[in-house]
Amino acid sequence: MALKLASESTFKRIADTILSASKAEHTFVSFNDSESSTLRFANNQVVQNVSVREPGVSVRVAFGQKVGGASTNRLDTNSLTTMVKQAETIARLAPDDPEYLPPLPPQTYINVPSFRASTASASPADLAKRTRPVIGACEANKLVGAGIFSNGVSARGVAASSGLFGYAQSTDSEFSLTAAADDSSGWTYNSHRDIDALDVDRRTRRAVDKAVRSKEPRELPAGHYPVILEPAAVAGVFGMFFFSAGAKSYYKGDSALAGKLGSTILDTRLTVRTDPANPDLMGSSFDQQGLATRPMVWVENGVLKQLFYDRFTAKEHNVEPTPFPSAGVVSFGGPTVSTIDDLIAQTKKAILITNFWYIRSVDPADLTITGMTRDGTFLVEDGKIVCVVKNFRFHDSPLRCFQTVDAATAPLEAITMERGKMLLPAVRLPDFHLSSVTKF
Repeated sequence: MALKLASESTFKRIADTILSASKAEHTFVSFNDSESSTLRFANNQVVQNVSVREPGVSVRVAFGQKVGGASTNRLDTNSLTTMVKQAETIARLAPDDPEYLPPLPPQTYINVPSFRASTASASPADLAKRTRPVIGACEANKLVGAGIFSNGVSARGVAASSGLFGYAQSTDSEFSLTAAADDSSGWTYNSHRDIDALDVDRRTRRAVDKAVRSKEPRELPAGHYPVILEPAAVAGVFGMFFFSAGAKSYYKGDSALAGKLGSTILDTRLTVRTDPANPDLMGSSFDQQGLATRPMVWVENGVLKQLFYDRFTAKEHNVEPTPFPSAGVVSFGGPTVSTIDDLIAQTKKAILITNFWYIRSVDPADLTITGMTRDGTFLVEDGKIVCVVKNFRFHDSPLRCFQTVDAATAPLEAITMERGKMLLPAVRLPDFHLSSVTKF
């Protein structure tokens, strides 16, 4: 992949053109330029290889509390000035926005290691070469493999009439595999800034092994079970927590965390933080408004310490705004084991769950959610996997099931199709509600 992104000087030229053309009281510019390649494979063969270049710029202008916006993917001067005029026309016709705030002042941004040359330089032929042994492993085990291998580079920029300016380049790569037979499947998924750090070989072996082990599932009755949740399954259940931490809902009283600031809400050995500069995560140095990101602790030793304050709510409560909690890390303060296999070996009886899917909210008042197990659900007895079981639907809340954690690993890479990447432990929970059995 040839790196042809707009440079910082190019973005500055674009921003200066827009800011000079604007007659508004406030002007905010957001810019993105990306180039990506995605290889898709199915039925043990490559079926698609797509490369996309997507530049784009948007502007938001304000006259008092009247706000308008426009965007374009054309970066010449005439297109940029036309975009500004469109935004100004919309703003003049718009009703007042009571929550509008002027752009942020200049920020000091932390250094986030978001760019990797190994990812930027990978070609479509490289993706195909990396995919070949994955397909080979599926064929060798009489499984049908499907998934993606992708890499991309991007440039982001923000600028405003307030003097705010930020620019960063980043890379990203993804690998996923679903290995399937007639009545079984195994799955893995990972993303990373560094394509060489995706851990493809080990993940492929584990997905294939689960697909082989998952044949002829046995049905167990629904009910409350001790469970071992792999990191992806933890992401499915726990990821909803971050969306419940908003200060606006907290003070309205309709948040599941309402009234719990400073109270114990999780096992007292759990700490939840965000770490945008962690090299294994996909953090950035600024958010969409240009607000500087920073490491933050949200739950410490089980106690809720921090809420997410958007800028308007922060002003209402006379506190500093906070970046949205992304690049999450959950750690367990008690003794930990090294691997998921170690958790299994120490378990008398539990259901091992690889992943959840189709996760939906049931009751926002207590954060109850529902979804289904997927891609490898097993019965563990006396430290060993004894059989595969049919999938379950679950109904539970992270605020309930994470009240007690029996055992955990150190934080591991975790991502699903419904949750962004985090570092989460695999955990053994003493009580999890598997509410019904599925047909497969």
